[in-house]
Amino acid sequence: MLTVVGCLVEAHDFRLVALAAGICALSALTTVCLVSHVRRARAWAQAGWLAVAAAAGGSGIWATHFIAMLAFAPGVPSGYQVALTGISLIIAIALVGSGLSLAVMFGGRAAAWAGGAILGFGIAAMHYTGMAAYEVAGHKAWDPATVAASLALGGLLGGAALAAQVGARGLSRQLPAAFLLLLAICSHHFTAMGAVTITPDPTLTVSEAAVPNAWLAVAVALASFAILLLAGAAMALAVRDRRHAKLESDRLRSLANAAVEGLIVCTGDTVVSANRSFAKLIGMPQNALAGTTLSAYLPGDAARLALASQLERPVEAELKLADGALVPVEVIMQPVEYEGRPHYAVAVRDLRARRQAESQIQFLAHHDALTGLANRASFGKRLDQEMRAADAGERKLALLCLDLDRFKEVNDLFGHAAGDAMLESVARIVTGELDDTQMMARLGGDEFAVLMPCGGPSEAGRLAECILEALRSGRADTGGPQIATSIGVALYPDDALEQAALLSYADTALYRAKSEGRGTYRFFEARMGIEVRERRVLEHDLRHAVARGEMHLVYQPQTDVGTGAVIGFEALLRWKHLERGYVSPAVFIPIAEESDVILQIGEWVLREACREAATWPQPLTIAVNVSAVQIHSTHFVGLVHEVLLRTGLAPHRLEVEVTETALISDPNRALLTLRQLKALGLRIAMDDFGTGYSSLSNLRSFPFDKIKIDGSFVRSVDSNEQTAAIVRSVLGLGRGLGLPVLAEGVETEAELGFLVAEQCHAAQGYLMGRPSPIAQFTQHTHGTIPFIAKDRKHA
Repeated sequence: MLTVVGCLVEAHDFRLVALAAGICALSALTTVCLVSHVRRARAWAQAGWLAVAAAAGGSGIWATHFIAMLAFAPGVPSGYQVALTGISLIIAIALVGSGLSLAVMFGGRAAAWAGGAILGFGIAAMHYTGMAAYEVAGHKAWDPATVAASLALGGLLGGAALAAQVGARGLSRQLPAAFLLLLAICSHHFTAMGAVTITPDPTLTVSEAAVPNAWLAVAVALASFAILLLAGAAMALAVRDRRHAKLESDRLRSLANAAVEGLIVCTGDTVVSANRSFAKLIGMPQNALAGTTLSAYLPGDAARLALASQLERPVEAELKLADGALVPVEVIMQPVEYEGRPHYAVAVRDLRARRQAESQIQFLAHHDALTGLANRASFGKRLDQEMRAADAGERKLALLCLDLDRFKEVNDLFGHAAGDAMLESVARIVTGELDDTQMMARLGGDEFAVLMPCGGPSEAGRLAECILEALRSGRADTGGPQIATSIGVALYPDDALEQAALLSYADTALYRAKSEGRGTYRFFEARMGIEVRERRVLEHDLRHAVARGEMHLVYQPQTDVGTGAVIGFEALLRWKHLERGYVSPAVFIPIAEESDVILQIGEWVLREACREAATWPQPLTIAVNVSAVQIHSTHFVGLVHEVLLRTGLAPHRLEVEVTETALISDPNRALLTLRQLKALGLRIAMDDFGTGYSSLSNLRSFPFDKIKIDGSFVRSVDSNEQTAAIVRSVLGLGRGLGLPVLAEGVETEAELGFLVAEQCHAAQGYLMGRPSPIAQFTQHTHGTIPFIAKDRKHA
């Protein structure tokens, strides 16, 4: 070591030593950075970058040596052979390239140590070849021990430099490896220089072909800087390209991650990359997918073969998730170029939502969306199956048709949400009464049907009773009105042998149940068919009666009992059918109320009566009967207001007659409607008093202006003490409440005399005038007979 130190201190020019050290440091740093770049480069680009690194490292080592040699001043003439000098450069580049290739291609620290050792020996080979090219006027002698030390230093430090570079990223982490490589080059050079002893010999001369030291210094410096600058520029360009490629890769990765579908890039069966959607679908971290196999997610050869044979076409398969679950997916595979090599891009679409939607569509195709019951189409198929099963088992099949009573009123009064809640409650309650052999379906609206294999009508009757009882005790979830229904029952094969006929007969029995009081059930009987068909024909004709001009009004006078003067008229509806002639109101009014045609007919009656009354010079009252359906309609008050405005009839001349039964189903709604009518200025009369329920409480609760005694109490009032007592009680009640009383159905002078004696206010009946066209009462409406106000007091 003292020899080395002595060599460095006594025989070298420190200015050139500093230059050599600078070039060596630049070369070492450039080489280490290039090696790091080579490790991250694509496979096809690594060979080129290894060549650049070998040229930069080899030329830097070569330049360091020769500049340091120029700093060596033994005090005798010297020069350099051109051939050996060039060979030393080639040796440096070749061995540096070999060492770097071994370290990069095989990877790992062992390969780095081996490659670094080759690089160190390359430093030695270049040095001693360069020393062979050194011509001096003297003799060169070598110390074997120092030579061996120089070889060991170069190999160990070179291996340590490349080992320290493994995994290092960034300039700050490259500095230790560059420093070790600098030590490897410098320590070897100066140790090797300490191993040589030059003995001057005047008899020896330097060849004229040898390159002088000054020229060599300039050439070596310029060449070295040029090579290092080119290597640095190339590396800067490569870094820029890599950053650009990384930005592009990040952009493409961002676009891939933005995709809803899962995307995978594969080479063979190996996954190269995958987007976030696929990682989320699988249930794995995105960075853990690279390097896994595609077959781990698409198990089974069938799926992979289908994909391979149907490129760019969707294939349905099962995707295996991280937890082992299998989900249905649609897979599309197509070839792409990725990182300069052919790959496959696989798009994976989750089909669970689609399958669920298809299942929902399939369910809705056979079931009712609101109640979840079988729909009409599904019910028809089941009915066919049950009919065949009944034939095979020699059993009977009962078909029960259910229809909710006054369901439209529930919708009108409480809204469609309450109606839907009632339908859902009906489905739930009735289904709870059925066993596995029975089936319930919703045919439409509030119509339901139940199929029941049975041994006879008694079993069907018991089921109908259970259903009715369950519905009576159940209420809609909204807390609305109590559920009520009617049921019609038809039996197969007793009543019909065909599906359509069986449904029709069960529906016929249902109509009978409704007409006989509702809230009950009836079995089909042959005679029902004719009655129901007749009723349906009448209902159909009734819907078109107003449009055909078959409806007209007649008027019956209402007179003051004391004076006999006409104080008003009641408008009564008549229907003259084109073929049937006159149809009794007792026949068509109930049909109109049950089918809701009463709303259309009632509106026509109101408009026609008000229009007629508005033309009378005398301000007589006009009384119009209003059904329960109209009272409970949410649009009735608005209709009355609109009719009064259009016709110009004074509100106090219109008297609305309401029966007690119209108040029972929904008293609160009826009270609201009557109060709104009173606010318009109308008069309200209780019609048919005494024939309904809770008469006294109704008189106290509702804003009535008049009481009308039903004709059944007035008839024979002069000869029947019980009837007379009832009429006296009503008249006394009217006086006590301050309400005028009108007696209907007065047909004899004796009945009128009784009413006069008991101080009844007004009367109406055949005795005063039969219902007739208004033209027959012109003398009253136009003032030929003096008009007497209806609120005239009796003596």
